[in-house]
Amino acid sequence: MRPIEDQTVLVTGATGGLGRALVQRLAAHGAHVVAHGRDARRLEQLALDVERETGTSIDTVQADLADLREVGRVADAVLSEYDELHCLVNNAGVGFGASGAGREESADGIELRFAVNHLASYLLALRLGDRLRASAPARVVQVASAGQLALDPDDPLSEHGYDGISAYRRSKLAQVMATYDLAADFVGSGVTVNALHPATFMDTTMVRDSGQQPVSTVEEGLDATWRLVADPALDGVSGRYFDGNREADADPQADDPASRAWVRALSDRLLADVLVD
Repeated sequence: MRPIEDQTVLVTGATGGLGRALVQRLAAHGAHVVAHGRDARRLEQLALDVERETGTSIDTVQADLADLREVGRVADAVLSEYDELHCLVNNAGVGFGASGAGREESADGIELRFAVNHLASYLLALRLGDRLRASAPARVVQVASAGQLALDPDDPLSEHGYDGISAYRRSKLAQVMATYDLAADFVGSGVTVNALHPATFMDTTMVRDSGQQPVSTVEEGLDATWRLVADPALDGVSGRYFDGNREADADPQADDPASRAWVRALSDRLLADVLVD
């Protein structure tokens, strides 16, 4: 891998929690950081804070990843502005939601957690794949979760018996399944794709808003994520799922080729329905 100071890194969900901490560490190490966020004012404040704290300026890109056309706009901006991309960190996500809250949909009418936690990261990896290949060695890091639940082929988008925790867990398993598929797509290209559960219930707004008691610090999750971004020992390691710093087994559905195939077909169809006129 290239030294961090020679890398351009895109981090989604960068204005708070793990994403913000990762941007700060990357900037402190001299990386060229492109930070994504949903709120323009928070992005502006992030850029000011990072430059004050690290002496390094960052670039920003604003978009709501609950709208697949805006996800595409992020990819367009990166492809237009940067000749190289060495790491994509898909960190943005939607948590459990408030207890008892009803089913939510994205701007495209797709179950919200599946749309943001899985489809947005999958689309970014697809759209930026050629730029990553041209910039290799390069890495895709998927910030997933140990909270995984098998998807039901008869109800993959949680239309029946909905609860936010189950929808979240299904979306995170879909993200891991996509990790394995994308790793296979990139074989031989110098691009690696790995997923991780950074830490359990980190002390973040997402966790607190879901009513959970924080168990881990953001720093713990940052160290695990940083390893996948920056550890030379992981050169060439791809298609793996990590629980913190330890390689782990995902839900068994992720290892089933037939299950991955229908989840990928569903994902591709949902993308096509929205993005193809």
